Amino acid sequence: MKMRWMLTGAFASGALLCAGGAQAQSSDADELAKKLSNPVAALISVPFQYNYDEAYGEEGYRHNLNIQPVAPFQISEHWNVISRTILPITYQKDVIPGTDQAGIGDITQSFFFSPREPGPSGVIWGIGPALLLPTGTDDLGADTWAAGPTFVVLKQDHGWTLGALVNHLADVAGTGSRRADISSTFIQPFASRAYAGGRTLTFNLESTYDWKASQWTVPLNVQYAKVTKVGTQMLSFQGGARVYLETPRGGPDWGLRFGVTLLFPK
Repeated sequence: MKMRWMLTGAFASGALLCAGGAQAQSSDADELAKKLSNPVAALISVPFQYNYDEAYGEEGYRHNLNIQPVAPFQISEHWNVISRTILPITYQKDVIPGTDQAGIGDITQSFFFSPREPGPSGVIWGIGPALLLPTGTDDLGADTWAAGPTFVVLKQDHGWTLGALVNHLADVAGTGSRRADISSTFIQPFASRAYAGGRTLTFNLESTYDWKASQWTVPLNVQYAKVTKVGTQMLSFQGGARVYLETPRGGPDWGLRFGVTLLFPK
């Protein structure tokens, strides 16, 4: 009887340890999901975001993979700078009627200077420069450097993240005969709801206003994400769809988005 009690106790202790481990992993996933909803969180991540859009004109479509590494750096006791890079790899057909292109697009690089702790009211913010680097190939770039300010503000409370990210880019120097005149404002209001187990439902408008053409492009995105662990690597998987509320003439009607993000928490 004594031996049976000892074995039962050992199995019970093991079960408690497993339960404790599962709860800890769930808590870690919830915390990482919360940080992913914050563009200026102190979290190293490498998102791979695939986008599909159609129909441009009659039958045009675009496949686009954005590689978007994010790296925070502590520059003082109270401040971080967060580097956010977007490198697009694209294949498109009949977006420019009768042609197709494949290659890389222009890189967008942003730096946000952000307080390490939220303000007294819980508001989180960051401000800094945004740059457009003319790395595009095969008619996929603007052939010009562009620069401007960028700003993000948000608040996280009771499982909700509400905020907006804004930047404005204007061309500053051309690199070729196809140099584009750029004056473009990007406005991304976003709202996300966190759920247990590292799950998040997000809504955003990735709105762009082209001041040269006096034209809005406004896709509404709905996305579901789940943080999990594969081996020793923390990951976030995302999937969703979008509908275009406003586009230039011949612009896309709808799109899909899928992604995976490598997470490197400290």
